Amino acid sequence: MPLLTVGHRGLMGVEPENTLRSFLRAERAGVDVVELDLHLSRDGQLVVMHDATVDRTTDGSGRIADLSLPELQKLDAGDGERVPVLEEVVDAVTSPLQTEIKDVAAARVLARLIRRSALRHRVRVISFHDEALREVRALLPDIPLGLVTGNSTASAPERARALGADLVSCALPELTSGVVGRCHAEGIAVISWTVNTHEDLTRARQLRLDGVVTDSPEIVARLRPAA
Repeated sequence: MPLLTVGHRGLMGVEPENTLRSFLRAERAGVDVVELDLHLSRDGQLVVMHDATVDRTTDGSGRIADLSLPELQKLDAGDGERVPVLEEVVDAVTSPLQTEIKDVAAARVLARLIRRSALRHRVRVISFHDEALREVRALLPDIPLGLVTGNSTASAPERARALGADLVSCALPELTSGVVGRCHAEGIAVISWTVNTHEDLTRARQLRLDGVVTDSPEIVARLRPAA
């Protein structure tokens, strides 16, 4: 079975991360799923950005939670791109989405959007934070969940099972065959981040992973089925 390919913040190796340009590039490259990150603006909008502040990825500064959507949309997010909200991404691409949330408040707003926008069949909610995933599960009992792990990868199978998540997205250096085997024994799929080199891809295959998260169009091209 071919590995699932997840475009990391679009394809951030070649485009400004978490921008419409990056998401469209990922879709054109042929990823199976587009991954993005969500924070709440001061006025409660689901803003697509990885960090809690705008400093690293835009020409502005400050915390997203302290800025209104109009203020955020004045910023340059790279190559003239603007900071999108989730609804804009949903309209711009047709790919399935992995939406990473950081807290319970974002979980509640995302749940409301999914309910009113008929996104249940396009969205998987993922998070490092168990409490955020528990909130999503309570609000949307049938939505697919994914647990993201870094240093806590060793406990991923048990945490995912407790949360009702059928997927874990783990840091590749932290993954072992034992963790993968325990996940698969529970019916939990395993993908890894971030797979950007030949060596990374070889390791992912050795571990018998179900998919990879990548910044690289070259990795996507290598994993696309032959025409």
